[in-house]
Amino acid sequence: MSKRPIRSLSAGLHWSARLFGMACTLAAALLLHRPALADGTAALERIAREWINPNLAAALPADQARTLRPEVEIGTLDPRLRLAACNRVEPHLPYGTRLWGRSRVGLRCVEGETHWNVFLPVTIKVWGPAWVLKRSVRAGDLLTQEDAELAEIDWAEQRATVLAAPDLWVGQEAAYTLLVGQALRENMVRPSQAFAVGSQVRVTSSGQGFEVVVTGQALTTGLLGQSARIRLPGGKVVTGLVRDAQTVDLAL
Repeated sequence: MSKRPIRSLSAGLHWSARLFGMACTLAAALLLHRPALADGTAALERIAREWINPNLAAALPADQARTLRPEVEIGTLDPRLRLAACNRVEPHLPYGTRLWGRSRVGLRCVEGETHWNVFLPVTIKVWGPAWVLKRSVRAGDLLTQEDAELAEIDWAEQRATVLAAPDLWVGQEAAYTLLVGQALRENMVRPSQAFAVGSQVRVTSSGQGFEVVVTGQALTTGLLGQSARIRLPGGKVVTGLVRDAQTVDLAL
């Protein structure tokens, strides 16, 4: 019966002990660098909320900020995430996103042994008054003041800007069929056509104590409230603001 060399056996025991020690060290390191999920998530959510609140003010329409009431809903991170300990987490808004509707806030570790970057889902609701249709409007029909009434809506439900003032939509055409209960937004209306290319229109220009009116030919389609190019007698081309189906106002 052959005998195993004592030296070889001793070496094997030595390496086994080293491997066991390395495994213990690695396990301890993982435990030290992996915070309890509940505590870690709560901390990141708190950091995100503290960053969102002041930055949200800049995302609100400046002329309506006083009448709007923001509401922030913080989502949750993927429970499978295992994040290393971090001394400083920096919140940021990912490129191409904004604090409006369904969005996300980036959270990146900038001081730690391992740098990481995660994204926390957030929902921003912005409650405020808006003009809501009380009857349907067919595509191409002109909107009147009687078509809508004020009601509170979530401005951030859609990306299109809310038309908060009646003069932004009264007299405009419905871009498509609009339904009862829809809040009026900029993608829902368009300027109505006052005249076509080639039409003869009056070009007016006035100042203190005088007014000049000449007839010209439209080089572009005339949309109410929009600019149009007109060729005057003699060939000069001017640009004026379309007032109605027959008139373009030219500023001096």
